[in-house]
Amino acid sequence: MDKVLILDFGSQYTQLIARRVRECRVYSEIVSFDITAECIKKENASAIILSGGPASVTGKRAPLPDKNIFGLGIPVLGICYGLQAMGALLGGKVEKSKRREYGLAQLEVINDGGLFAGTARRQDVWMSHGDRLVSLPRGFKRLGKSANSSHAAVADLKRGLYGLQFHPEVVHTKCGTKILKNFLHKIAGCRGNWTMANFLKREGQLIKQRVGEDKVILGISGGVDSTVLGVFLHSVLGKQLTGIFVNNGVLRQGEAKEVLATLRGRFKLNLRYNDATVRFLKVLKGITDPEKKRKAIGRTFIRVFEQEAKLVGGAKYLAQGTLYPDVIESHSPFDGPSDKIKSHHNVGGLPKDLKFKLIEPLRFLFKDEVRKLGVELGLPVDVIHRHPFPGPGLAVRMVGEVNPERLWILRQADAIIMEEIKQAGFYKKVWQSFAVLLPVKSVGVMGDERTYENVIVIRAVESQDAMTADWAQLPAKLLKLLSNRIINEVRGVNRVVYDISSKPPATIEWE
Repeated sequence: MDKVLILDFGSQYTQLIARRVRECRVYSEIVSFDITAECIKKENASAIILSGGPASVTGKRAPLPDKNIFGLGIPVLGICYGLQAMGALLGGKVEKSKRREYGLAQLEVINDGGLFAGTARRQDVWMSHGDRLVSLPRGFKRLGKSANSSHAAVADLKRGLYGLQFHPEVVHTKCGTKILKNFLHKIAGCRGNWTMANFLKREGQLIKQRVGEDKVILGISGGVDSTVLGVFLHSVLGKQLTGIFVNNGVLRQGEAKEVLATLRGRFKLNLRYNDATVRFLKVLKGITDPEKKRKAIGRTFIRVFEQEAKLVGGAKYLAQGTLYPDVIESHSPFDGPSDKIKSHHNVGGLPKDLKFKLIEPLRFLFKDEVRKLGVELGLPVDVIHRHPFPGPGLAVRMVGEVNPERLWILRQADAIIMEEIKQAGFYKKVWQSFAVLLPVKSVGVMGDERTYENVIVIRAVESQDAMTADWAQLPAKLLKLLSNRIINEVRGVNRVVYDISSKPPATIEWE
Protein backbone atom coordinates (compact mmCIF):
# COMPACT_ATOMS: atom_id res chain seq x y z
CA MET A 1 0.00 0.00 0.00
CA ASP A 2 1.35 3.43 -0.95
CA LYS A 3 1.86 5.84 1.93
CA VAL A 4 2.21 9.62 1.92
CA LEU A 5 3.76 11.27 4.98
CA ILE A 6 2.58 14.79 5.80
CA LEU A 7 5.09 16.74 7.88
CA ASP A 8 3.12 19.02 10.19
CA PHE A 9 4.37 22.57 10.71
CA GLY A 10 1.26 23.65 12.62
CA SER A 11 -1.08 24.64 9.80
CA GLN A 12 -4.80 24.78 10.50
CA TYR A 13 -5.14 22.89 7.21
CA THR A 14 -2.80 19.96 7.94
CA GLN A 15 -5.65 17.55 8.70
CA LEU A 16 -7.41 18.73 5.57
CA ILE A 17 -4.35 17.81 3.50
CA ALA A 18 -4.52 14.28 4.92
CA ARG A 19 -8.20 14.02 4.04
CA ARG A 20 -7.70 15.30 0.50
CA VAL A 21 -4.90 12.80 -0.11
CA ARG A 22 -7.14 9.96 1.09
CA GLU A 23 -9.93 11.19 -1.14
CA CYS A 24 -7.46 10.54 -3.97
CA ARG A 25 -7.42 6.93 -2.67
CA VAL A 26 -3.90 7.19 -1.29
CA TYR A 27 -3.17 6.49 2.38
CA SER A 28 -1.74 9.48 4.26
CA GLU A 29 -0.39 9.95 7.75
CA ILE A 30 0.51 13.09 9.69
CA VAL A 31 3.92 13.06 11.36
CA SER A 32 6.08 15.58 13.22
CA PHE A 33 7.95 18.09 11.06
CA ASP A 34 11.30 16.96 12.49
CA ILE A 35 11.02 13.29 11.49
CA THR A 36 14.41 12.13 10.21
CA ALA A 37 15.14 11.13 6.63
CA GLU A 38 16.14 7.72 7.94
CA CYS A 39 12.72 7.23 9.57
CA ILE A 40 10.96 8.28 6.38
CA LYS A 41 13.03 5.75 4.46
CA LYS A 42 12.03 3.01 6.93
CA GLU A 43 8.38 4.00 6.54
CA ASN A 44 8.76 3.27 2.82
CA ALA A 45 6.90 6.48 1.97
CA SER A 46 5.88 7.02 -1.65
CA ALA A 47 5.76 10.80 -1.27
CA ILE A 48 6.23 13.59 1.26
CA ILE A 49 4.10 16.70 1.76
CA LEU A 50 5.30 19.64 3.83
CA SER A 51 2.34 21.44 5.39
CA GLY A 52 1.86 25.15 5.86
CA GLY A 53 2.37 26.78 9.24
CA PRO A 54 2.20 30.07 11.17
CA ALA A 55 5.98 30.44 11.65
CA SER A 56 8.40 32.38 9.45
CA VAL A 57 11.49 30.68 8.04
CA THR A 58 13.31 33.96 8.65
CA GLY A 59 12.78 33.56 12.42
CA LYS A 60 15.50 32.27 14.74
CA ARG A 61 13.43 29.31 15.98
CA ALA A 62 11.76 28.43 12.71
CA PRO A 63 10.76 24.73 12.58
CA LEU A 64 12.65 23.14 9.69
CA PRO A 65 12.64 19.60 8.30
CA ASP A 66 15.65 17.32 8.01
CA LYS A 67 17.45 18.60 4.88
CA ASN A 68 18.31 15.03 3.91
CA ILE A 69 14.67 14.27 3.01
CA PHE A 70 15.22 16.11 -0.27
CA GLY A 71 17.90 13.61 -1.29
CA LEU A 72 15.87 10.44 -0.70
CA GLY A 73 14.62 10.29 -4.26
CA ILE A 74 11.04 10.56 -2.97
CA PRO A 75 8.78 13.25 -4.51
CA VAL A 76 8.18 16.18 -2.16
CA LEU A 77 5.43 18.79 -2.28
CA GLY A 78 5.85 21.88 -0.11
CA ILE A 79 2.71 23.90 0.61
CA CYS A 80 2.96 27.56 1.69
CA TYR A 81 5.38 27.45 4.66
CA GLY A 82 6.48 24.05 3.36
CA LEU A 83 7.55 25.68 0.09
CA GLN A 84 9.44 28.40 1.94
CA ALA A 85 11.19 25.90 4.25
CA MET A 86 12.25 23.80 1.28
CA GLY A 87 13.41 26.85 -0.67
CA ALA A 88 15.44 28.25 2.23
CA LEU A 89 17.12 24.92 3.05
CA LEU A 90 18.13 24.29 -0.56
CA GLY A 91 19.73 27.69 -1.15
CA GLY A 92 16.83 29.92 -2.19
CA LYS A 93 15.92 33.18 -0.51
CA VAL A 94 12.79 33.93 1.49
CA GLU A 95 11.79 37.43 2.52
CA LYS A 96 8.88 39.07 4.27
CA SER A 97 6.45 40.28 1.66
CA LYS A 98 5.78 44.02 1.50
CA ARG A 99 2.17 43.11 0.91
CA ARG A 100 0.66 40.07 2.60
CA GLU A 101 -1.54 37.82 0.50
CA TYR A 102 -4.59 36.31 2.18
CA GLY A 103 -7.65 34.89 0.50
CA LEU A 104 -8.51 34.41 -3.15
CA ALA A 105 -5.84 35.09 -5.78
CA GLN A 106 -5.28 34.42 -9.48
CA LEU A 107 -2.56 31.96 -10.44
CA GLU A 108 -1.04 32.16 -13.90
CA VAL A 109 0.44 28.81 -14.93
CA ILE A 110 3.66 29.27 -16.91
CA ASN A 111 4.76 25.62 -17.11
CA ASP A 112 2.53 22.75 -16.03
CA GLY A 113 5.54 20.63 -14.95
CA GLY A 114 3.17 17.69 -14.67
CA LEU A 115 1.64 19.28 -11.59
CA PHE A 116 -0.86 21.46 -13.47
CA ALA A 117 -1.67 18.97 -16.27
CA GLY A 118 -5.32 19.24 -17.24
CA THR A 119 -5.91 22.53 -15.41
CA ALA A 120 -6.57 26.05 -16.71
CA ARG A 121 -3.79 28.51 -17.47
CA ARG A 122 -5.44 31.01 -15.12
CA GLN A 123 -7.11 29.65 -12.00
CA ASP A 124 -8.40 30.74 -8.61
CA VAL A 125 -6.21 29.72 -5.67
CA TRP A 126 -6.30 30.38 -1.94
CA MET A 127 -3.34 32.23 -0.43
CA SER A 128 -2.41 32.68 3.23
CA HIS A 129 1.12 33.99 3.70
CA GLY A 130 3.25 36.92 4.83
CA ASP A 131 6.61 35.65 3.47
CA ARG A 132 7.49 34.73 -0.07
CA LEU A 133 10.22 32.98 -2.03
CA VAL A 134 12.13 35.68 -3.94
CA SER A 135 14.97 33.62 -5.48
CA LEU A 136 14.97 29.97 -6.46
CA PRO A 137 17.39 27.26 -5.32
CA ARG A 138 19.66 25.77 -7.98
CA GLY A 139 17.82 23.35 -10.25
CA PHE A 140 14.37 24.88 -9.62
CA LYS A 141 12.19 26.55 -12.24
CA ARG A 142 9.07 28.65 -11.97
CA LEU A 143 5.77 26.96 -12.80
CA GLY A 144 3.35 29.73 -11.87
CA LYS A 145 2.98 33.24 -10.49
CA SER A 146 0.38 35.50 -8.88
CA ALA A 147 0.14 39.26 -8.60
CA ASN A 148 1.98 39.22 -5.27
CA SER A 149 4.12 36.07 -5.63
CA SER A 150 6.48 35.78 -8.59
CA HIS A 151 7.23 32.19 -7.49
CA ALA A 152 3.75 30.95 -6.56
CA ALA A 153 4.54 27.49 -7.97
CA VAL A 154 8.04 26.05 -8.47
CA ALA A 155 9.71 22.73 -9.14
CA ASP A 156 12.97 20.87 -9.50
CA LEU A 157 11.68 18.39 -12.05
CA LYS A 158 14.82 16.26 -12.01
CA ARG A 159 14.63 15.63 -8.25
CA GLY A 160 10.83 15.57 -8.02
CA LEU A 161 10.64 18.56 -5.66
CA TYR A 162 7.58 20.79 -5.97
CA GLY A 163 6.38 23.84 -4.09
CA LEU A 164 3.12 25.81 -3.99
CA GLN A 165 2.67 29.15 -2.28
CA PHE A 166 -1.10 28.56 -2.22
CA HIS A 167 -3.20 25.86 -0.52
CA PRO A 168 -4.48 23.18 -2.94
CA GLU A 169 -6.26 21.34 -0.12
CA VAL A 170 -8.97 23.99 0.46
CA VAL A 171 -12.14 24.13 -1.64
CA HIS A 172 -11.44 27.73 -2.65
CA THR A 173 -8.57 26.50 -4.84
CA LYS A 174 -10.73 25.37 -7.76
CA CYS A 175 -8.23 22.92 -9.28
CA GLY A 176 -6.76 21.85 -5.94
CA THR A 177 -7.91 18.24 -6.07
CA LYS A 178 -6.65 17.86 -9.64
CA ILE A 179 -3.25 19.30 -8.64
CA LEU A 180 -2.98 16.87 -5.71
CA LYS A 181 -4.02 13.95 -7.93
CA ASN A 182 -1.34 14.93 -10.46
CA PHE A 183 1.30 14.98 -7.72
CA LEU A 184 0.18 11.70 -6.17
CA HIS A 185 -0.60 9.64 -9.26
CA LYS A 186 1.45 11.12 -12.13
CA ILE A 187 4.53 12.33 -10.24
CA ALA A 188 4.76 10.02 -7.21
CA GLY A 189 3.28 7.01 -9.01
CA CYS A 190 0.81 6.17 -6.23
CA ARG A 191 -1.64 3.51 -7.38
CA GLY A 192 -4.72 4.80 -5.58
CA ASN A 193 -5.51 1.53 -3.82
CA TRP A 194 -6.55 2.95 -0.45
CA THR A 195 -10.08 1.57 -0.08
CA MET A 196 -12.08 0.31 2.86
CA ALA A 197 -12.14 -3.18 1.33
CA ASN A 198 -8.34 -3.22 1.34
CA PHE A 199 -8.30 -1.76 4.84
CA LEU A 200 -10.58 -4.53 6.14
CA LYS A 201 -8.42 -7.25 4.62
CA ARG A 202 -5.10 -5.79 5.76
CA GLU A 203 -6.19 -4.72 9.25
CA GLY A 204 -8.03 -7.99 9.84
CA GLN A 205 -4.86 -9.96 9.11
CA LEU A 206 -2.80 -7.74 11.41
CA ILE A 207 -5.30 -8.10 14.27
CA LYS A 208 -5.44 -11.87 13.90
CA GLN A 209 -1.64 -12.10 13.90
CA ARG A 210 -1.34 -9.90 16.97
CA VAL A 211 -4.15 -11.43 19.03
CA GLY A 212 -3.64 -15.07 18.16
CA GLU A 213 -6.00 -17.13 20.30
CA ASP A 214 -6.30 -14.58 23.11
CA LYS A 215 -9.55 -12.96 24.18
CA VAL A 216 -10.45 -9.34 23.39
CA ILE A 217 -12.78 -7.02 25.27
CA LEU A 218 -14.40 -4.22 23.31
CA GLY A 219 -15.56 -0.96 24.85
CA ILE A 220 -18.86 -0.40 23.09
CA SER A 221 -21.40 2.40 23.34
CA GLY A 222 -23.76 1.83 20.42
CA GLY A 223 -22.42 4.84 18.53
CA VAL A 224 -21.15 4.62 14.95
CA ASP A 225 -17.49 4.08 15.84
CA SER A 226 -17.87 1.31 18.41
CA THR A 227 -20.64 -0.41 16.45
CA VAL A 228 -18.58 -0.51 13.25
CA LEU A 229 -15.57 -1.67 15.23
CA GLY A 230 -17.64 -4.32 17.02
CA VAL A 231 -19.02 -5.80 13.79
CA PHE A 232 -15.55 -5.67 12.21
CA LEU A 233 -13.82 -7.39 15.14
CA HIS A 234 -16.63 -9.93 15.41
CA SER A 235 -16.04 -10.86 11.75
CA VAL A 236 -12.32 -11.34 12.48
CA LEU A 237 -12.32 -12.83 15.98
CA GLY A 238 -15.73 -14.42 16.44
CA LYS A 239 -16.17 -15.82 19.97
CA GLN A 240 -12.79 -14.42 21.06
CA LEU A 241 -14.50 -11.02 21.25
CA THR A 242 -16.68 -9.91 24.15
CA GLY A 243 -18.30 -6.50 23.97
CA ILE A 244 -18.91 -4.66 27.21
CA PHE A 245 -21.56 -1.97 27.23
CA VAL A 246 -21.25 0.25 30.28
CA ASN A 247 -24.13 2.51 31.18
CA ASN A 248 -22.19 5.46 32.56
CA GLY A 249 -25.31 7.26 33.69
CA VAL A 250 -24.89 10.06 31.15
CA LEU A 251 -26.48 8.42 28.13
CA ARG A 252 -29.32 9.88 26.11
CA GLN A 253 -32.98 9.03 26.76
CA GLY A 254 -33.72 5.35 26.06
CA GLU A 255 -30.21 4.75 24.74
CA ALA A 256 -29.28 1.74 26.88
CA LYS A 257 -32.34 -0.21 25.76
CA GLU A 258 -31.76 0.70 22.11
CA VAL A 259 -28.09 -0.32 22.18
CA LEU A 260 -28.85 -3.70 23.72
CA ALA A 261 -31.57 -4.40 21.18
CA THR A 262 -29.37 -3.40 18.25
CA LEU A 263 -26.14 -5.16 19.16
CA ARG A 264 -27.52 -8.30 20.76
CA GLY A 265 -30.58 -8.64 18.59
CA ARG A 266 -29.50 -7.43 15.17
CA PHE A 267 -25.78 -8.18 15.13
CA LYS A 268 -25.61 -11.11 17.58
CA LEU A 269 -22.55 -9.76 19.39
CA ASN A 270 -21.47 -11.43 22.60
CA LEU A 271 -22.29 -8.50 24.85
CA ARG A 272 -22.13 -7.92 28.60
CA TYR A 273 -24.12 -5.04 30.12
CA ASN A 274 -23.15 -3.21 33.30
CA ASP A 275 -25.40 -0.45 34.62
CA ALA A 276 -22.89 1.63 36.57
CA THR A 277 -25.02 4.78 36.74
CA VAL A 278 -24.79 5.19 40.52
CA ARG A 279 -21.04 4.69 40.51
CA PHE A 280 -20.41 7.26 37.75
CA LEU A 281 -22.68 9.92 39.23
CA LYS A 282 -20.97 9.50 42.58
CA VAL A 283 -17.56 10.04 40.96
CA LEU A 284 -18.80 13.09 39.03
CA LYS A 285 -20.41 14.77 42.04
CA GLY A 286 -19.03 18.25 42.62
CA ILE A 287 -16.81 18.27 39.48
CA THR A 288 -17.33 21.23 37.16
CA ASP A 289 -14.05 21.36 35.22
CA PRO A 290 -14.59 19.69 31.79
CA GLU A 291 -11.14 18.04 31.66
CA LYS A 292 -11.62 16.59 35.15
CA LYS A 293 -15.04 15.28 34.13
CA ARG A 294 -13.63 13.57 31.05
CA LYS A 295 -10.78 11.97 32.95
CA ALA A 296 -12.99 10.92 35.86
CA ILE A 297 -15.33 9.17 33.42
CA GLY A 298 -12.37 7.60 31.59
CA ARG A 299 -10.82 6.24 34.79
CA THR A 300 -14.11 4.87 36.09
CA PHE A 301 -14.90 3.38 32.71
CA ILE A 302 -11.66 1.40 32.77
CA ARG A 303 -12.21 0.22 36.36
CA VAL A 304 -15.64 -1.15 35.42
CA PHE A 305 -13.98 -2.89 32.50
CA GLU A 306 -11.48 -4.51 34.81
CA GLN A 307 -14.32 -5.91 36.90
CA GLU A 308 -16.11 -7.25 33.84
CA ALA A 309 -12.86 -8.70 32.49
CA LYS A 310 -12.57 -10.94 35.53
CA LEU A 311 -16.00 -12.34 34.73
CA VAL A 312 -15.03 -12.87 31.08
CA GLY A 313 -11.78 -14.48 32.19
CA GLY A 314 -8.40 -14.28 30.50
CA ALA A 315 -8.95 -11.20 28.35
CA LYS A 316 -5.61 -9.65 27.39
CA TYR A 317 -6.71 -6.95 24.94
CA LEU A 318 -8.98 -3.92 25.13
CA ALA A 319 -10.31 -2.62 21.81
CA GLN A 320 -11.37 1.01 21.43
CA GLY A 321 -12.99 3.02 18.64
CA THR A 322 -10.45 5.85 18.76
CA LEU A 323 -10.43 7.87 15.52
CA TYR A 324 -7.75 10.01 13.89
CA PRO A 325 -9.35 13.36 14.90
CA ASP A 326 -9.27 12.12 18.54
CA VAL A 327 -5.55 11.46 18.24
CA ILE A 328 -4.78 14.72 16.45
CA GLU A 329 -6.77 16.91 18.87
CA SER A 330 -5.40 15.21 21.97
CA HIS A 331 -1.71 15.30 21.12
CA SER A 332 0.36 18.12 19.71
CA PRO A 333 2.63 16.71 16.97
CA PHE A 334 5.45 19.01 18.04
CA ASP A 335 6.28 21.77 20.49
CA GLY A 336 5.13 24.58 18.30
CA PRO A 337 1.99 26.22 16.95
CA SER A 338 -0.26 23.16 17.37
CA ASP A 339 -1.92 23.02 20.78
CA LYS A 340 -3.81 20.22 22.48
CA ILE A 341 -7.46 21.15 22.19
CA LYS A 342 -8.93 18.67 24.64
CA SER A 343 -8.37 15.15 25.89
CA HIS A 344 -10.68 12.48 24.56
CA HIS A 345 -11.73 9.64 26.86
CA ASN A 346 -10.25 7.16 24.40
CA VAL A 347 -6.79 8.73 24.32
CA GLY A 348 -6.48 11.08 27.26
CA GLY A 349 -8.09 9.41 30.26
CA LEU A 350 -6.51 5.97 30.41
CA PRO A 351 -4.73 5.09 33.67
CA LYS A 352 -1.01 4.27 33.67
CA ASP A 353 -1.69 0.92 35.35
CA LEU A 354 -3.98 -0.29 32.58
CA LYS A 355 -4.02 -4.09 32.70
CA PHE A 356 -4.91 -4.60 29.04
CA LYS A 357 -3.01 -4.21 25.81
CA LEU A 358 -4.78 -1.71 23.55
CA ILE A 359 -6.13 -2.44 20.08
CA GLU A 360 -7.29 0.61 18.12
CA PRO A 361 -7.92 -0.48 14.52
CA LEU A 362 -9.70 2.77 13.58
CA ARG A 363 -7.00 5.01 15.04
CA PHE A 364 -5.94 6.40 11.65
CA LEU A 365 -9.41 6.73 10.10
CA PHE A 366 -11.54 9.84 9.76
CA LYS A 367 -15.26 9.71 10.57
CA ASP A 368 -16.44 9.51 6.98
CA GLU A 369 -14.03 6.61 6.40
CA VAL A 370 -15.57 4.77 9.35
CA ARG A 371 -19.00 5.23 7.78
CA LYS A 372 -17.64 3.80 4.48
CA LEU A 373 -16.25 0.91 6.49
CA GLY A 374 -19.73 0.34 7.89
CA VAL A 375 -21.15 0.21 4.36
CA GLU A 376 -18.48 -2.33 3.40
CA LEU A 377 -19.48 -4.45 6.42
CA GLY A 378 -23.15 -4.31 5.46
CA LEU A 379 -24.42 -2.24 8.40
CA PRO A 380 -27.84 -0.59 7.95
CA VAL A 381 -28.08 3.08 7.04
CA ASP A 382 -29.74 4.11 10.32
CA VAL A 383 -26.70 2.87 12.25
CA ILE A 384 -24.04 4.20 9.86
CA HIS A 385 -25.45 7.73 9.80
CA ARG A 386 -26.18 8.06 13.49
CA HIS A 387 -25.00 11.40 14.85
CA PRO A 388 -21.69 11.22 16.78
CA PHE A 389 -22.02 11.06 20.55
CA PRO A 390 -19.04 11.78 22.84
CA GLY A 391 -17.71 9.05 25.14
CA PRO A 392 -18.28 11.21 28.23
CA GLY A 393 -21.87 11.56 27.01
CA LEU A 394 -24.18 14.20 28.41
CA ALA A 395 -21.56 15.11 31.02
CA VAL A 396 -19.81 17.31 28.43
CA ARG A 397 -23.10 18.72 27.16
CA MET A 398 -23.95 19.84 30.66
CA VAL A 399 -21.78 22.81 31.56
CA GLY A 400 -21.13 22.58 35.29
CA GLU A 401 -21.92 19.81 37.76
CA VAL A 402 -23.62 16.58 36.71
CA ASN A 403 -26.57 15.51 38.86
CA PRO A 404 -29.83 13.55 38.31
CA GLU A 405 -32.06 16.64 38.15
CA ARG A 406 -29.95 18.37 35.49
CA LEU A 407 -29.63 15.10 33.56
CA TRP A 408 -33.42 14.75 33.42
CA ILE A 409 -33.78 18.26 31.99
CA LEU A 410 -31.07 17.73 29.37
CA ARG A 411 -32.39 14.33 28.29
CA GLN A 412 -35.91 15.66 27.74
CA ALA A 413 -34.68 18.64 25.72
CA ASP A 414 -32.29 16.49 23.68
CA ALA A 415 -35.02 13.96 22.87
CA ILE A 416 -37.27 16.74 21.55
CA ILE A 417 -34.48 18.06 19.32
CA MET A 418 -33.78 14.59 17.89
CA GLU A 419 -37.46 13.95 17.22
CA GLU A 420 -38.10 17.24 15.42
CA ILE A 421 -34.80 17.26 13.49
CA LYS A 422 -35.68 13.82 12.07
CA GLN A 423 -39.30 14.82 11.41
CA ALA A 424 -38.15 17.90 9.46
CA GLY A 425 -35.76 15.84 7.33
CA PHE A 426 -32.57 17.46 8.66
CA TYR A 427 -31.06 14.51 10.53
CA LYS A 428 -28.99 13.32 7.57
CA LYS A 429 -28.24 16.87 6.43
CA VAL A 430 -26.41 17.91 9.60
CA TRP A 431 -23.36 16.33 11.21
CA GLN A 432 -24.60 16.67 14.78
CA SER A 433 -27.57 18.16 16.58
CA PHE A 434 -28.10 18.14 20.32
CA ALA A 435 -29.00 20.10 23.44
CA VAL A 436 -26.65 21.77 25.91
CA LEU A 437 -27.63 22.73 29.47
CA LEU A 438 -26.00 25.88 30.82
CA PRO A 439 -25.12 26.50 34.49
CA VAL A 440 -27.08 29.77 34.49
CA LYS A 441 -30.71 30.69 35.01
CA SER A 442 -32.71 33.53 33.54
CA VAL A 443 -35.87 35.43 34.44
CA GLY A 444 -39.01 34.59 32.49
CA VAL A 445 -42.80 34.90 32.63
CA MET A 446 -45.01 31.82 32.44
CA GLY A 447 -48.73 31.91 33.23
CA ASP A 448 -48.44 35.56 34.36
CA GLU A 449 -45.93 34.49 37.00
CA ARG A 450 -42.24 35.28 37.26
CA THR A 451 -39.91 32.32 36.69
CA TYR A 452 -36.20 31.88 37.21
CA GLU A 453 -35.25 28.75 35.28
CA ASN A 454 -32.61 27.03 33.17
CA VAL A 455 -31.31 27.86 29.71
CA ILE A 456 -31.03 25.24 26.93
CA VAL A 457 -28.76 25.70 23.94
CA ILE A 458 -29.58 24.07 20.61
CA ARG A 459 -26.41 23.04 18.75
CA ALA A 460 -26.49 21.84 15.12
CA VAL A 461 -23.45 21.78 12.84
CA GLU A 462 -22.45 20.76 9.33
CA SER A 463 -19.11 19.00 8.88
CA GLN A 464 -17.28 16.20 7.06
CA ASP A 465 -14.91 14.96 9.73
CA ALA A 466 -15.42 17.10 12.86
CA MET A 467 -12.02 18.77 12.35
CA THR A 468 -13.85 21.88 11.14
CA ALA A 469 -17.56 22.67 11.29
CA ASP A 470 -20.08 25.38 10.42
CA TRP A 471 -23.28 26.01 12.32
CA ALA A 472 -26.28 24.64 10.46
CA GLN A 473 -28.72 27.26 9.20
CA LEU A 474 -31.88 25.52 10.36
CA PRO A 475 -35.16 27.14 9.26
CA ALA A 476 -36.62 29.70 11.63
CA LYS A 477 -39.86 27.72 11.66
CA LEU A 478 -38.05 24.63 12.96
CA LEU A 479 -36.14 26.60 15.59
CA LYS A 480 -39.39 28.19 16.76
CA LEU A 481 -40.98 24.73 17.07
CA LEU A 482 -38.02 23.41 19.05
CA SER A 483 -38.07 26.39 21.40
CA ASN A 484 -41.81 26.15 22.02
CA ARG A 485 -41.75 22.41 22.69
CA ILE A 486 -38.73 22.52 25.01
CA ILE A 487 -40.08 25.41 27.09
CA ASN A 488 -43.60 23.95 27.26
CA GLU A 489 -42.67 20.32 27.85
CA VAL A 490 -39.46 20.39 29.87
CA ARG A 491 -40.13 21.51 33.42
CA GLY A 492 -37.40 23.85 34.64
CA VAL A 493 -36.56 25.57 31.31
CA ASN A 494 -37.77 29.02 30.33
CA ARG A 495 -35.25 30.07 27.67
CA VAL A 496 -33.81 28.43 24.52
CA VAL A 497 -30.93 29.86 22.46
CA TYR A 498 -29.23 28.74 19.23
CA ASP A 499 -25.44 28.38 18.98
CA ILE A 500 -24.14 30.01 15.77
CA SER A 501 -20.43 29.41 16.45
CA SER A 502 -18.22 27.60 13.94
CA LYS A 503 -15.21 25.36 14.59
CA PRO A 504 -12.73 26.97 14.81
CA PRO A 505 -12.78 29.11 16.92
CA ALA A 506 -15.32 27.12 18.98
CA THR A 507 -15.47 23.33 19.27
CA ILE A 508 -18.55 21.30 18.36
CA GLU A 509 -19.14 20.14 21.91
CA TRP A 510 -19.28 22.77 24.65
CA GLU A 511 -16.82 20.95 26.91
